[in-house]
Amino acid sequence: MSSLRVRVGVLALTLLTSASLAAPATAAAPAGAAPAGAAQAGAAGPTVEEQRLDRAAPQEILKRSGFDSVAPGFARKLERAHSYTQAARIVVREGSGLWERAVDRAQGRGPAGGDLSRDDDRPLYWARLGMTREVRGWEPEFGLGDRQRAALLDLLERNSRGQTDIDYQKSKKAKRVLVTGFDPFTLDRDIRISNPSGATALALDGTVIRTADGPARVETAMFPVRWADFTAGTVERTLRPYLPKVDLFTTVSQGRVGRFDVERTNGAWRGGFGDNDNTGTAELVPVADPASQPQWTSTTLPYADIVAADTGRFPVLDNTSVTEIPAGATQPVVRPDGPTPGSAARAGGGGDYLSNEIAYRATLLRDRLGLGGTLPGGHVHTPVLQFGVGNTTEVTDPEFVRNRLDIIAQVRGILGVALDAGLR
Repeated sequence: MSSLRVRVGVLALTLLTSASLAAPATAAAPAGAAPAGAAQAGAAGPTVEEQRLDRAAPQEILKRSGFDSVAPGFARKLERAHSYTQAARIVVREGSGLWERAVDRAQGRGPAGGDLSRDDDRPLYWARLGMTREVRGWEPEFGLGDRQRAALLDLLERNSRGQTDIDYQKSKKAKRVLVTGFDPFTLDRDIRISNPSGATALALDGTVIRTADGPARVETAMFPVRWADFTAGTVERTLRPYLPKVDLFTTVSQGRVGRFDVERTNGAWRGGFGDNDNTGTAELVPVADPASQPQWTSTTLPYADIVAADTGRFPVLDNTSVTEIPAGATQPVVRPDGPTPGSAARAGGGGDYLSNEIAYRATLLRDRLGLGGTLPGGHVHTPVLQFGVGNTTEVTDPEFVRNRLDIIAQVRGILGVALDAGLR
């Protein structure tokens, strides 16, 4: 772990504190929006998301990966903090350490910590929730205001998601690829769920893909399944420094059963389906400068090349369908071939949940940075990660692991095709 990264993170928090912890300005956040992770910072108890942590499956996942020691160890270190600055330093160090530990485990470095497959993204997710719950309930002797607590939570989220760890300096002559993944979601339906996009982010972070024109370095970051964080601008804050510097970006999420989709069009509408904190409101995607906000954005990934290539065992489709309210109409209709002029978005190809929203935000940012004509980027939906037939209780099984490994490998293959297509 970089000591420079720790010092920079603490300096940023110190400056934020000295400015009375004013909310950070972001490309997408409305004026006065709170930092990511701040939505329930002053709550008396754990969030809905954190409350799931004590159930049997999360505890088994943590124990079988060795990540059950993360939150208790973090709590002990927090208790030794005698000032806000010391606490911030601990949060940066331990958050970054958790991300690096999860990446190392996924890529076969260091001890496995248990018999759970190394490619599993869930230990990171549940360990992070244990850490955020510790911060949320911590009452140090020096006192901690709600906005200070929110800032610590924000710092923990960013560092434990790889958002502060994006670094292409180790491969200066290589092409640069940026990939994002998500946490598990719909956990009230099945608490055992893993997200193959998150597993892909861990497996590919810092790796190199060989192309016809030489190596390409992949850097990744993870995002929460929470509307409030997206409203606060977490996507734009993370991606803005890097989009002008990369050769390709792909946001990735879990989509439909048995297939990959390259989503052709993204819509400016959130449907309000409950997130990991069971909150959601149907509304226009909130962004900065709403007066210039388009209803639709488009992929610039080489979708024809990706669909035509043999990248793995799952079919890859060019998904052109959207749901719109046509100009002059009041009711939504499905358009298999994309939106019509003047229509209002009700769902992109990737739906109206956070996968569509990250695709919309990332491609809108691309366009607002003036990169729409030169930077390949868009969204890829993976197949749903399924357990083996008949497994309704176990946290893992051989088919489940095989499916996840195959999805990870196929995402890597898709990236390779996209990179080679950009060379022609």
